[in-house]
Parts: sequence; structure tokens; C-alpha cells
Amino acid sequence: MQVNVPLLVLAALLRPVVAEETGGASHAFALYLSHAQHVDSWSPETIEIEASLPKLKKQGHLRAIRRINEAGDADYQVLESVGDRTVRQQVIARYLSAQVTAAEIPASTVAISPANYEFRYKGIVNRGETVAYVFQIKPRKKRLGLMSGELWLDEAGAAIRQSGYLVKSPSLFVKRVDIVRETVLSDGIAQMQTTHLSVDTRLIGLADLTVTEAPLR
Repeated sequence: MQVNVPLLVLAALLRPVVAEETGGASHAFALYLSHAQHVDSWSPETIEIEASLPKLKKQGHLRAIRRINEAGDADYQVLESVGDRTVRQQVIARYLSAQVTAAEIPASTVAISPANYEFRYKGIVNRGETVAYVFQIKPRKKRLGLMSGELWLDEAGAAIRQSGYLVKSPSLFVKRVDIVRETVLSDGIAQMQTTHLSVDTRLIGLADLTVTEAPLR
């Protein structure tokens, strides 16, 4: 079901800026809300994970095909797993395990939507021939899976960049998680998603991950 929000109400969420800019941002935001409930999913899809422990100078890499089975669980066909054993077991494997746990959280409780977040318009970023509208996002509650940071929307209202940090640590062994997620679109359809994570842990120091996901071709 689509969410219809009057543009005048949306404009009230935005700080005062040039009228034309505000109108474009309000329109993009309205479009974003109208299809925010429709999440692009690929099954099967390719996933590549580059991980490192900078303090220990160790690295690891995983390349796999992920399929969602009838029960809604992810099955992985590993094509390549190389690098340091500690990185593969303590970083990559733990990330995949965390994804399984995250999938059990109802999507509506972590969606970047007015129900979960406060939005504040910050301005425009020029991206060559196109622009992105930047919104500051702040969770209404400190809840697992929510982040404080920025949301970038293109002119069609598609989320092309999310960045910030998790407001609640997913584990006692994790002090902070910073995230930058970028989505590449073609004709409005997501073709690739890249997520950069910087995880400050209490046991092994900083862990860096770059996760690239795309539909299997």
C-alpha cells in the first residue's frame, strides 16, 4: 500500500532553503515514502566480502552465491574463501551470522521511515549530471538496527546512499559500528549495492568490511 503524504506536510520537515530546491527535495521525499515499503531483493545473488584487521595486518575474502530458500533463510554456495583464518572466522563468518539475526527483525521496525526516524533536510549534492537531496536522519528511539546519519535521495526518490553509525551496539564486544551503503541504479532499478562497515571491537580492534551484492547474472 502506498503512503500518500501532502507536499505541504513534507515541506514542514525541511529547513528553509531556496523554494525550487525545497520543492525538489519535498517531491523526492514524497516519492521515497510512496515506494519505501517495496524493497528490492535478488535471489539468487552474488556476494563478495573483503575484510581486514588493520591492527593485525590480516585480510580475508569471500565470494559466494546467496539463495533464499522456501523457509526464507539464506543458503550460501561458497565459490572462493581465501586469506587469514582469523579474519575469515572472526570477521566474515560473524558478519554472515549477524545478517541472519538481522533478518529476524521485522522490517517495519528498522525501515528508514517517519515512524522510526526524524528527518531534516540538509541540502543538495551535485553528482555530475544529476543531484542528490541529503537528509539528516535521527532515530526516534535508541533501538537495535537503527542508525544516526544521512540519507541521500535521487530526483526519483530512490535511496542511493545511507551513512552513519548504529545507535545501539549489536554486541557487548562491539563498541561502535560505522556504515556507508551505496546503491547503483539503472533506469530506477538497483543493480549493485556496496556496504562499507568499520567495526570497533573490544577484542581484536578495528575490523573493516566491504560487502558488494548484486543480482546473479
